[in-house]
Amino acid sequence: MSARIDHTTTSGTFSLDGQTFEVDNNVWVLGDDTECVVIDAPHDLTAITELIAGRRVVAILATHAHDDHVTIAPELAAATDAPILLHPADLQVWELTHPQRPPEGALREGQLIEIAATHLRVLHTPGHSPGSCCFYVPELGAVFSGDTLFRGGPGATGRSFSDFEVVIESIQESLLTLPAHTAVHPGHGPSTTVGDEKPHLHAWIRRGY
Repeated sequence: MSARIDHTTTSGTFSLDGQTFEVDNNVWVLGDDTECVVIDAPHDLTAITELIAGRRVVAILATHAHDDHVTIAPELAAATDAPILLHPADLQVWELTHPQRPPEGALREGQLIEIAATHLRVLHTPGHSPGSCCFYVPELGAVFSGDTLFRGGPGATGRSFSDFEVVIESIQESLLTLPAHTAVHPGHGPSTTVGDEKPHLHAWIRRGY
């Protein structure tokens, strides 16, 4: 059976730099009826395990380590016996939420993860955070962009560990070079496409984030 994308949304909080905000997060699951990977683990263990629906979880992939994306990652790992994978550049951010519990493995640029006869390619896209990653699945024409790229612009860079010029460079080099029809599935909000976002690049730069 071919791979498919399943989706749910969870609600909770995001805290950084002494401030806390209410947020809704997307959770994406890529796989078939037998096995899958989970992309981000925010807020609600029950909602995510229901989406998994008894499948074997090969890995829990963190797009980045802000607390709203990894809140229940250790609980999910314990429930599914799956490793948490995070880019090493985000370990300092991870330790703000889980100081005593490191991830099991590291993500790296160009790494291929095979799931349900489909290949997911890791794209290191720093800027929103130092270790932010996107996950490109060419067979499905989709990229999971975390908080690097949303419908309407790049992820916020006004807080610790972030850099606006770096996120713009990441988007230009790693995301806007993908085929225009590629669906962009972000960490928050609705999906978009590379083709829909590419014309707005210069407006983002003028506006700043």
